[in-house]
Amino acid sequence: MSESSVFTRILRGEIPSEIIAETENAFAIRDIAPQAPVHLLVIPKSEQYRDVVELAAGDPALLAELVGLANSLAAEHADGDFRLIFNTGPGAGQTVFHVHAHVLGGGLSEGSLGG
Repeated sequence: MSESSVFTRILRGEIPSEIIAETENAFAIRDIAPQAPVHLLVIPKSEQYRDVVELAAGDPALLAELVGLANSLAAEHADGDFRLIFNTGPGAGQTVFHVHAHVLGGGLSEGSLGG
């Protein structure tokens, strides 16, 4: 049996973090190494999917729920404007293989990229 992801451990309370929003199937936290004035993570509660491609193929409704939660968070924290990023694979910067979305906002320019 593989070890639980850092996100599952946060959800269980094993690793301290403030859950800033939650739905039945997802939750959101602040990124510990922010790349923008607003940098939040939206994460499914299930570890079933490693990346967004697997999630889209396996549970499009859950993907839509993540996007909806990201939109709500952006409305609350970034005046509704946001960039939504899913890193897929180590070559794209994915370091935790439990699908999650980065919600970036707060005065981003076209040239600024998030991780």
